[in-house]
Amino acid sequence: MDTSAALLLLLTLEFCEYRHGGSLEIKVRSPRDITQLQVGQRLELECQTHKNSGAFWIRQDKRGTLHFIVFINSVSRTTFGNQGTATRFETSKHNTVYNLVVKSFTPQDEGNYFCVVNYNQKLYFSPIQPASLSASTAAPTTCEPTTTGGRTEDPNLKTPESERRMQESLNFFCHVFIWIPLAGACVLLLIALVITLVLCQQTRRRRCRCKR
Repeated sequence: MDTSAALLLLLTLEFCEYRHGGSLEIKVRSPRDITQLQVGQRLELECQTHKNSGAFWIRQDKRGTLHFIVFINSVSRTTFGNQGTATRFETSKHNTVYNLVVKSFTPQDEGNYFCVVNYNQKLYFSPIQPASLSASTAAPTTCEPTTTGGRTEDPNLKTPESERRMQESLNFFCHVFIWIPLAGACVLLLIALVITLVLCQQTRRRRCRCKR
């Protein structure tokens, strides 16, 4: 039992090392006019890594909610978060580069895009890429900048509250990556412990029979 507890503690520490960063470099490339997109325009994003371990594509909407788009594994197989919207995206993989394409950009596709790589029990996040429609095609319900004390305030500027919500969303997303593998490891350890106990019990019975 002491060995199992020590192993669980070690696994927990390994999974939590994503906070310290690492040597894996991730780059996201996108069109220059990514914040001036038109309705129906094709948006191409590229996640460049140095390891062939698969990549997750995530979108954060204007409210700070994270939306899992797709996971592309090391052999180019994809797992979409919502099969109903899978037809709106295209994916491809070339060596260690993972591509995501929004076929026809719409207002519901606006937000911050980034990719996540899980390598060697650590999580690596790419820089965030904001994607939005141009002012001429955006919804007319946007708020006008307000003036306070002779100073103009832009409502699109990030506030501490929005940054806090974004950090909380990222932390929740990271915790999912941490605890799901850890729970699986616990189950495997429990199964191994049960098998070991059964084998030991059988061995004792055989020894007792031999002595008689």
